[in-house]
Amino acid sequence: MGALQLSDNIYFCNMGRRPRIDRVRMKPWLKAIASHYRKNIDNLNYTFCTDEELLEINIHYLKHNYYTDIITFELSDTKSVIEGDIYISIDRVKDNAKTNNCIFEVELRRVIAHGLLHLIGFKDKTKKEIKEMREAEDLALMLWDTIQVSRETDSESQHN
Repeated sequence: MGALQLSDNIYFCNMGRRPRIDRVRMKPWLKAIASHYRKNIDNLNYTFCTDEELLEINIHYLKHNYYTDIITFELSDTKSVIEGDIYISIDRVKDNAKTNNCIFEVELRRVIAHGLLHLIGFKDKTKKEIKEMREAEDLALMLWDTIQVSRETDSESQHN
């Protein structure tokens, strides 16, 4: 049986806030995280928004009336393929960065990885799950420094 070829679409959209992200490195980094866990990304959509916009999504779809930094919706029918929509509150990420005494860009990468890790299968409800998620986030952040991009990748990635 041949290897499954996927379209490998990763998109970044903005509802209210447009964070500055290194899209050239971001896509290969996300692919590297998925690959580490033997997963393939078929379609992954990140939408950056405000606290109020994410609160509206949280209330409407999850019936939770509180602010959060991220909401992840899994859309895949199979465990080996990643398809999902991830919504991130830039307001929460800024507050998290201040609270955790780290720079915004690093906290944003942590939250971006967190969403993908949920789609990979990580949970964060129990103490044990939270510890495993943090370890996976730390590994993902270390992978960021290993990403090398070519000029071809650079020009292609600027369009998404």
